[in-house]
Amino acid sequence: MADLHALSATELTPLYHTGTLSPVDVTRAVLAHIEAWEPQLCATWALDADEALRMATASEARWAAGASLGPLDGVPVTLKENIATRGVPQPLGCAATALTPAVEDAPPAARLREAGAVFVARTTMPDWGMLSSGLSSFHKLARNPWDLRKNPGGSSAGAAAAAAAGYGPLHLGTDIGGSIRLPASWCGVVGFKPSLGRIPIKPPYAGRVAGPICRTVADAALAMQTLSRPDWRDATSLPAQPIAWAEHGQRAQQADSGRAAAGLRIGLLLDAGWGDALQPAVRAAIEAAARAFEAQGAVVEPLGPVSTRAMVQGLDRFWRMRSWMDYATLPPERQAKVLPYIRDWIASGEQLSAAEVFQGHAQIAALRDAAVTATHGFDYVLSPVSPDVAFPAEQASPLNDPARPFEHIAYTLPWNMSEQPALSVPAGHDAAGLPIGLQIIGRRHDDLGVLQLGALWERLRPALRPWPAPPPARG
Repeated sequence: MADLHALSATELTPLYHTGTLSPVDVTRAVLAHIEAWEPQLCATWALDADEALRMATASEARWAAGASLGPLDGVPVTLKENIATRGVPQPLGCAATALTPAVEDAPPAARLREAGAVFVARTTMPDWGMLSSGLSSFHKLARNPWDLRKNPGGSSAGAAAAAAAGYGPLHLGTDIGGSIRLPASWCGVVGFKPSLGRIPIKPPYAGRVAGPICRTVADAALAMQTLSRPDWRDATSLPAQPIAWAEHGQRAQQADSGRAAAGLRIGLLLDAGWGDALQPAVRAAIEAAARAFEAQGAVVEPLGPVSTRAMVQGLDRFWRMRSWMDYATLPPERQAKVLPYIRDWIASGEQLSAAEVFQGHAQIAALRDAAVTATHGFDYVLSPVSPDVAFPAEQASPLNDPARPFEHIAYTLPWNMSEQPALSVPAGHDAAGLPIGLQIIGRRHDDLGVLQLGALWERLRPALRPWPAPPPARG
């Protein structure tokens, strides 16, 4: 048996059912593993070992009594700290935030608590979630477990680092422009951005979703069984549907036939139309994936850019104004605590006109229509997640330039605005051993289909490198 902290959620449930393993033993193993990693990784906040063990003990009693709450009962989870859990403050990654305990669980946290999951810790994020980085004015600098000199990405920085480092099987993040998929790609794990509204969330916002970050597609599908349950508090959420999440492996089971992707028309997006240049190692990994799907019977055709620089510049202006308004309400002594990069990025918001902000907001609809139009003739689209591998840990973004903050999200941003499901799944490593992610995009609401194609890719891809181990203890 693998080390307890490294067991997947799909492995834990049958072991709990037979009494082979206890949620308490697994939680203790996860806590010990976190303790070994955290001085260097800095992925968690508000870790409460006593509360985690209390939840694990309650789960152990339910399993012993034959009264489990479902397949996530006793499974250790972490939650990104912007997902409210009652009694725990939400710093939002920013030292300027007043630390007021949340009065209730946000919908994703409520579903996990109802399912008996064990809340091990909250995971770190950058200021207001507006960076693809582990850099924060509030939290310690989060790092990438594959190379501690590198960034885990963000804004679900701690969640992706925790998944790669083995802080238990399930980690919950949020994504408004790539904040689940980018760190998942750079940390070599699975990150699923579901269709908008598939997982109820509070507060809802254009393009904003919650989603699982795990080591396997199977664990992401298992999490979706619980996370997609309805919650009246999100008026933008989709109606509850009887989705057969357990059938995520259907295509993977057909891989030996060589026809698992037969009948599929897949678009291959290698030119985003703007942003950072696609690096050769990333291109090679995505092209190899496309050839693997062709070998399984899919028809793969090139897909041109789905968005333009004008679209992202407009959205940039809208987001700057949104953050500027948050900043402007703070007293000067709290404004001074906001990360300097963020202050520099939003500074122009003060001078934006109403027309510029309105035109910027209109790019949400423009991006949605462009993405849906470009992809409607395909069943799925393959693309890079990021044009390059992980960047230096101390930087706020790959370019580290607040005047050009979004050059790395050209492959991820459109699908938030178009409300389409998108999955980052490991595709390999570059010559230095840094992970590369493959993005699989589906039609609106075809969440299960995206996971099925992701599970098939897990069967088809070459073997990945072993998971990183904690560095030796200092002193």
